Amino acid sequence: MGFKFEKLIIWQNAMEFGESINKISLKFPKYEMYNLSSQIRRAVDSIALNISEGSIGQSNPEFKKFMGYSIRSLAEVVTCLHKAKRREYISEEEFSKQYETAFNLMNMMIAFKNKIS
Repeated sequence: MGFKFEKLIIWQNAMEFGESINKISLKFPKYEMYNLSSQIRRAVDSIALNISEGSIGQSNPEFKKFMGYSIRSLAEVVTCLHKAKRREYISEEEFSKQYETAFNLMNMMIAFKNKIS
């Protein structure tokens, strides 16, 4: 038993990425709690949330639309990572690691979206 989205590698990877980003955001300064910390957590959570929402009982054009939302949320996370690096909340090494994960996930999501007919 289970939901079909749980079998999707992109959903599984988005869930893992979300947990990784959440841990990083907890290290941001307290004064960012309602700004960048909150923004990056909401954006990263939206990736998996939109994949699952789009996969349930929707038409293929509707699923493509939700995949588009997920892709946009991932781009938002990447921008937040750039901001965190510029503000010196994360190291260059941490940025590079998360950036590579985001880049790979983005490519997978775009390929998946393009396969939805």
